[in-house]
Amino acid sequence: MSKPQKEKSVTKDRLIGMKVIDGDGNFVGTVKDVAFIIGKTGISLSMENKSGEIQEIAWEEIQAAGDFVILKPASKQAPTQPEAEPQHICPTCKGPLSYVQQYQRWYCYKCQKYV
Repeated sequence: MSKPQKEKSVTKDRLIGMKVIDGDGNFVGTVKDVAFIIGKTGISLSMENKSGEIQEIAWEEIQAAGDFVILKPASKQAPTQPEAEPQHICPTCKGPLSYVQQYQRWYCYKCQKYV
């Protein structure tokens, strides 16, 4: 029988400055800071992308963090425009999601986060 592996923690100091790689292995930016919303669970990373803009990455979108931060693979069938039907519901608060075309992601204004 093999021993169960011990879970490893990653400190803020170690994350800051780490390169961020997408699910396809492409460099997308560098971690600038770690953030959280008071009263909510979970953290996010502030990343400076290749064009110098700051983006927030929810911890749920991260696959691994070691020598690099590796993002989970993007869905192949990402929505291209918002739908009028209430099909897109926040998994946290069950409120409606809004599609942000610039980031091609769904956002919950009630929770103030991307899903």
